[in-house]
Amino acid sequence: MSPFGVLEAQRTLVAALRRGKTKPGMAPINLRETRMITRRHALLLVGAALLPGHALAQGFPSRVIKIVVPYPAGGPTDALARIVAQELSSALGQSAIVENVGGGAGAIGTRQVAKAEPDGHTLVLSTNQTHATNYILLKDPGYDAKDFAAVAGLADLQHVLVVKNDLAAGSVAEFVEQAKAQPGRLNYGSTGNGSASHLAMELFKAKTGTDLVHVPFRGAAPMAQELVAGRIDAAFATLPSVLGQIQGGTVRALAVASAIRAPQLPDVPLLAEQGVAGGEADAWIGLWAPAATPPAALAKLTQAVTAALAKPELRDATVKLGIAVNLREPKAFDRFVEAEIRKWAEVVKAANVKVDG
Repeated sequence: MSPFGVLEAQRTLVAALRRGKTKPGMAPINLRETRMITRRHALLLVGAALLPGHALAQGFPSRVIKIVVPYPAGGPTDALARIVAQELSSALGQSAIVENVGGGAGAIGTRQVAKAEPDGHTLVLSTNQTHATNYILLKDPGYDAKDFAAVAGLADLQHVLVVKNDLAAGSVAEFVEQAKAQPGRLNYGSTGNGSASHLAMELFKAKTGTDLVHVPFRGAAPMAQELVAGRIDAAFATLPSVLGQIQGGTVRALAVASAIRAPQLPDVPLLAEQGVAGGEADAWIGLWAPAATPPAALAKLTQAVTAALAKPELRDATVKLGIAVNLREPKAFDRFVEAEIRKWAEVVKAANVKVDG
């Protein structure tokens, strides 16, 4: 019966009771109590009829699932999105596709998902930029944390402190010593003003008391090229963007800015192992849906994604991409992101980082 049919039946019952139409032998009716009971029953029945959870648990997904990557095609974020899409297709019995919507420091594609129908069929593969530092650096990204519901934290992109080959520093201690000996002489590259690589170095500078000159680039590729050419001295770069150069011997890795060593570079020590505590600066990737997405749909998505990325063969595939799978369930991911926003807000404030937009 539809909710409207339920209401009509309740109205008919109440009307009959008001007229005193009862069967012989029945006890006298307290109309006031009866009205309260029938109205309560009507509300409960209507509420049950309108609950979406049961229907979604049975019928979700009912059409193609779209994962928006708020960056151009190519690169580790896009690659991970395509792995996730393939796994969702297999697990949920519906096609899942990736749509690249780049621009605006990831804000354009992220904003599109914030305003999408909250039914679980439109998701965004987020990063530390879209769901943390954009809130701090952009005047108005066009969305807010409250506009999203977490599906899961998926993976980390570890930052590596790399230096040009002819720099006379074989360790973090030697690098810091050289920087302190000639403040403002050494420079470092980043993938752009306010980018994760920029903020990672600002955090490092604060922890070590060093002064280095910032040279921003438009992305990881030109930054890596200039480092190989020896025109910049150092950089914090995500592992996928410099792994080939490190393995090829055209740049040197001094440290990993993470809580765990990189599986691709097991012999490269952590910053913390070299005396720099609190310098962890992983970039990270997560999956989000619009905020009002029903819990049943979110639960299905979370289960499918976490089961997929727990597969040893998929973990091996991500390692080859330079990605470290780091699954976080939704509540834990929410807490992690909140802590990240607070952390990077302090770095931005202390370094007076400004961006356009």
